[in-house]
Amino acid sequence: MATQSGNMSNREKRFAHLFINILLLFVAVILFALSHPNPLAIRGLPFLAYIAIIPLFLLVRRVSVPASFLWGALYGLMAYCTFGYWLSAFHPLALYFLAGLSFLIFLCLVPFLKLADILFPRYGFIVQWMLWIGYEYLKTLGFLGYSYGIIGYSQWSYPVIIRIAAIFGVWGVSALVVFPSAWIAGALKEGCTGKFRDWTKGFTAFTRLHPVSLGLWLLAFLATITYGILSPKEYTSEKTVTLALIQPNTDPWTGGMNAYRSNLRILTRLSDRALEEHPETDIVVWPETAFIPRIAWHYQYREDPVAFELVSDLLSWIDRSPVPVLTGNDDAEQGKADDGTLDRVDYNAALLFTPGKNVIPPKPERYRKMHLVPFTEYFPFQDQFPFFYTLLLENDTHFWAQGSEPVVFSCKGLRFATPICFEDTFGYHSRNAVNLGAGAIVNISNDAWSGSLSCQYQHLSMSVFRAVENRVPLARATASGQTAIVDPAGRIVAMATPFTETALVGTIPVVDTTRRTPYRVWGDLWGILFAAGATLALCGGLLTKLKNMYDN
Repeated sequence: MATQSGNMSNREKRFAHLFINILLLFVAVILFALSHPNPLAIRGLPFLAYIAIIPLFLLVRRVSVPASFLWGALYGLMAYCTFGYWLSAFHPLALYFLAGLSFLIFLCLVPFLKLADILFPRYGFIVQWMLWIGYEYLKTLGFLGYSYGIIGYSQWSYPVIIRIAAIFGVWGVSALVVFPSAWIAGALKEGCTGKFRDWTKGFTAFTRLHPVSLGLWLLAFLATITYGILSPKEYTSEKTVTLALIQPNTDPWTGGMNAYRSNLRILTRLSDRALEEHPETDIVVWPETAFIPRIAWHYQYREDPVAFELVSDLLSWIDRSPVPVLTGNDDAEQGKADDGTLDRVDYNAALLFTPGKNVIPPKPERYRKMHLVPFTEYFPFQDQFPFFYTLLLENDTHFWAQGSEPVVFSCKGLRFATPICFEDTFGYHSRNAVNLGAGAIVNISNDAWSGSLSCQYQHLSMSVFRAVENRVPLARATASGQTAIVDPAGRIVAMATPFTETALVGTIPVVDTTRRTPYRVWGDLWGILFAAGATLALCGGLLTKLKNMYDN
């Protein structure tokens, strides 16, 4: 009986241990999702970000090395599917790709967090902090680069805090936000493997051992606030340019030619009204792929009479317009197929038309999207994975060719770049354009397919950083939201009501870009340093461990 009782007790202990692990996993997922824009708090709950990773760090402490792979994979899968649930509306396979990618990333990351805890009994929390920022940087690189979910972006609605991005990029903000989670989890780690009531037993001792790191974080936080208060510059004396940002509240890809004609009527009606009510308007801006038929292609080749007629109607309207018009378009040119025959090459593009200059025939100034969305806009591994490529095509994928070079438009005294949708989620892209002379960022986007306010606010939360990093104004013209104007200090000065047909008319300053922000000088250096520092620390810890084992 005693043995049976003891066995039941052990089973109960194992069950309780497992239950707490599951609870920590769910709390970590929920805190991560709530920190960012979400259906329950549409602007997010940014203060939760400072404690959002505590449950995961504690879970790392409680599980074994082999188990850390599984728990990490589960966290990645659940956190990003909860955070990015709206991707299911983007493409039939999109949410599966995100789930699989997140599964694999955290399958690898969490064991490294566990390794840091093992190799550095006293300072493991610092290495884990470095690892997290390094991971955030690394996940933005390459074909699979994806910026959504970086914890620093959760602070987007706190301009005073995010202004340090002008120095450190988003990585500085993430470092500020993640450190409290790492420090608190470090203070709880000695007790967190036992009964819940004993979790705080090592907190006081940890505080005595690590007052310097806590003090440095407090100083960094105060310095961040001070910098955020003192750094903004007012631009009331600068020349301004007035933009009419058109939000048609339609998904331009839905429907056929009749829908395209209806969309054109909405776009021109909203633009005419904006120009009538605001005759001071300098540029009209339409969203990404606002007009679907390929303007220059159909005008030149006229293979489709209905498309040509629609293109002609658009060009006639633009040529009568009193101001230039920037629009997104599925641009195309003639190229060669693999078998040598002539073929059409499509680009997701931004076209700038100036009446009386380049409208009829259409010879617009153009920028072609360079950083395409993986799998759903671009898949460069057709030869290596033909089955996968065919699967994408069979699931309504529209592939584009990559643009080859950045473009800075010049219009009405304003030099500006036009990152297209996904591109404004990457700091390097806007930085390159501003270093080439762009004094403003005019983003054109289409998130209407999502039908999700969370999706649109998550996208906006990243866009805001592009203004702060480069100290230039940002304007966004979107299909359904969030159409907005952001000043160089990261303040949203105007925003259209989402999911409405409207035009947001506002001014942006023409700023002097000869004085470069530190971020413009060194780019994502701080993300690189965190990744390199974490790597060196782990390698050093492993070598030390092996040496000690050999000596013994």
